[in-house]
Amino acid sequence: MLTGRPYDLIIFGASGFTGQYVVEETARVASDADGLRPLTWTVAGRSRTKLEEALGRAASALGIPELKSKECIICDVNDPLSLAAMCQQGSVILNCVGPYRFFGEPVVKACIENGAHCVDISGEPQFLEGMQLKYDHQAADKEVYIVGSCGFDSIPADMGVLFTRNQLKGILTAVESFVLIKTGPEGATFHEGTWQSAVHGISDQDNLRRLRRQFGQKPLPVVGTKLTRRGSVFYSDTMNQYAIPFMGSDASVVKRTQRYLHENLNESPVQYGAYVAVGGIGSVIFLMVAGFFFWCFTKCRLGRKLLIKYPEFFSFGYFTRQGPTQKQMEGTSFSMTFFGEGYPEGLNPQHGKPSVKICTQVKGPEPGYIATPIAMVQAAVTILWEQKSLPTRGGVYSPGAAFLKTTLIERLNTHGIEFTVISKPEA
Repeated sequence: MLTGRPYDLIIFGASGFTGQYVVEETARVASDADGLRPLTWTVAGRSRTKLEEALGRAASALGIPELKSKECIICDVNDPLSLAAMCQQGSVILNCVGPYRFFGEPVVKACIENGAHCVDISGEPQFLEGMQLKYDHQAADKEVYIVGSCGFDSIPADMGVLFTRNQLKGILTAVESFVLIKTGPEGATFHEGTWQSAVHGISDQDNLRRLRRQFGQKPLPVVGTKLTRRGSVFYSDTMNQYAIPFMGSDASVVKRTQRYLHENLNESPVQYGAYVAVGGIGSVIFLMVAGFFFWCFTKCRLGRKLLIKYPEFFSFGYFTRQGPTQKQMEGTSFSMTFFGEGYPEGLNPQHGKPSVKICTQVKGPEPGYIATPIAMVQAAVTILWEQKSLPTRGGVYSPGAAFLKTTLIERLNTHGIEFTVISKPEA
């Protein structure tokens, strides 16, 4: 904990749809008291009434009535003075206020200026990479760690690739991951906030490409056989169903981590492809038709307005203003399976095709509002308790780069997000 600060963790945007579940998970972790000392935390946001309601819901859900009496920090993302005051009171800020492309930068700036670490759950590559380009050196100067995408986007993918690499005795050269979402009889829905981020992200691809050119980075070297680029729809023999590219931040985040490992630790970079298993041919036809109309609507201002105004209609009921019900969340789970290839110890990867294969898996509960709070809180706790294991300089990091040498994977394993080996080469 930073000296003189009353709170280890502050949840900013605690009254939002995702924020309220982060409140519950933080309270759950704090009650376990598995750190070096009791964990101190509170909530922050624009409305005291809504913050108190969020604390009340957590108190009822967890049977911890004293949560209702917690002090609330009143803070508005559009008020720099209130952001500064919040950041001066906490060691790690858990930022739940999105879409991050509109509301994320003021929080990052305030955290750096006031010496607070920050984690968020953004799945928006343009925001994540933009913050690295603009604030990495400032964060380093202030010895502050800014770690984005600490939810389902993209801790399972980023830490999963590192886990796969660590389990292979040799050199891992390429990995493909496949996400599979399982739902119960109630089905699954998601909150409209995720929909809004997708609408703006797809419509702004040109600006993302321009942003990436500003880094002036050289392509990462390809070790071993170049990973085959999949089509927009393909049949996966390993998953026994059709799959499509994953449209979230996983590929972007993993590549940032691999670049960090290569440029700073002189490690061999891993090629990566991220996909989603979607089922049979009927699902493929539906997704192709829906995806085409979604893409068309994102290309004009009126189309974007309609998509955002009527999320339930245009998403066929998958994204709603109310978000999923408790029963839907309880019946939903995810698995992310990693298929890796590489070379055994002692073999020069410049000669011949990869000769060893490995399969690992990350699985957990409902990804958006159960697994994401678990990942976010454990990322924040890891920064709090394991600063000596973080990179030697502060900065803006991907999860894999920040938590490479920490016990984050072990922490996640004990909190319901499990990393396992399915198969690997015999010793």
